[in-house]
Amino acid sequence: MPASEAPAAPPGLARYLDTCATTPLAAPVQTAMAQAERLAWANPSSLHGPGLRAAESLERSRQRLGEALGLGDGRLLLVSGASEAIHLALLGAAGRLPPGRLLISAVEHPAVVAAASRLQREGWTVAVIPVDRHGVIDADAFAALLAPPTRLVSLIWGQSEVGTLQPVASIGRLCRQAGVLLHVDAVQVVGHRPVAFAELPVDLLSCGAHKLEGPRGIGALLVRPDLSLEPLIGGSQEGGLRGGTEPVVLAEGFATALERATARCAGLSDPIAALRDDLLERLLAQTGTSLIGSDPGDTPGRLPHHIALSLNDSEGRPLNGRALVRALARRGWAVSSGSACRSTAGGSGASPVLLAMGFEAERAASGLRISLGSWHSAADLEAFPADLLAARRQVELEG
Repeated sequence: MPASEAPAAPPGLARYLDTCATTPLAAPVQTAMAQAERLAWANPSSLHGPGLRAAESLERSRQRLGEALGLGDGRLLLVSGASEAIHLALLGAAGRLPPGRLLISAVEHPAVVAAASRLQREGWTVAVIPVDRHGVIDADAFAALLAPPTRLVSLIWGQSEVGTLQPVASIGRLCRQAGVLLHVDAVQVVGHRPVAFAELPVDLLSCGAHKLEGPRGIGALLVRPDLSLEPLIGGSQEGGLRGGTEPVVLAEGFATALERATARCAGLSDPIAALRDDLLERLLAQTGTSLIGSDPGDTPGRLPHHIALSLNDSEGRPLNGRALVRALARRGWAVSSGSACRSTAGGSGASPVLLAMGFEAERAASGLRISLGSWHSAADLEAFPADLLAARRQVELEG
């Protein structure tokens, strides 16, 4: 669906520009989940009629998710969300390997950092791949670090705070050549561009439902068919890799949300990119405004629904991102000053991601993230540039 033909925003959402944090449950997803709650409410491990209906619903949802993600012969494990998927990917893969080295980029999600810290306590070493000013990993440094004892790599595909995409295909080919496993955090990518897992040189891929107008509380880990994992939660469910009663209704919601997103992105990317580009052009026309992260026209590019800016006052000094978020909130807009899952560095407000990209501390506290939803139209965004300008003046006056 072209951005110009986007459906009218649900009540209160026309000014919600923080979809990288979470999205509302779409009405068709709510309807599908309500029907599943009526018809498939039982425990899918039970052998009676209601249980069998629940089991059938669960496996149909799993099949639909796999088809939408190009799973091929791989496995799709349903978990509580992307953070659990990331931990199962890294700890589960490492549990079947002798201790070695894990590579992560300097701009990973906190869930990856937490899993890496756990592996360090279990005898692994962790090396951080540096990134450039746009947040793209240093290819030479990465290639050098693929030498033994590296056994595992985890990389964020689309960086939620700055929008930069990583060259996953070329990274995956290098990992395959080196015999190193690759996990990709695709949370921000899934739902905004086509993903064909079976065609990617990737061993593990994690994603979640609530970034694409699906329910909270469910995510998925895609696993190469011949890869063995150590379970984190014992039990017979999910092939013995994730114990606990399966969330049949959430799985229905996840599958419905992903199918809607896949239909919208039938081309190479989300058509909302055109709306994003128009808004970005208007915002960059304001004095003292610069784009953070990769330019949309560059390779590998940026998330199609994402804008990240650094803003100056009239004297050329960075404006505080948190203060801008509050000033815009007073005008009815919901934006972000960074990842909703990331704590600030040392309480200063400086983003660890921007620090890793080479920004000095005051500039690293000036980031503003704007992320669009499928419901947005040009009319919804018409007033935003003027309101941002007013918010900037207010923050400067308040000092």
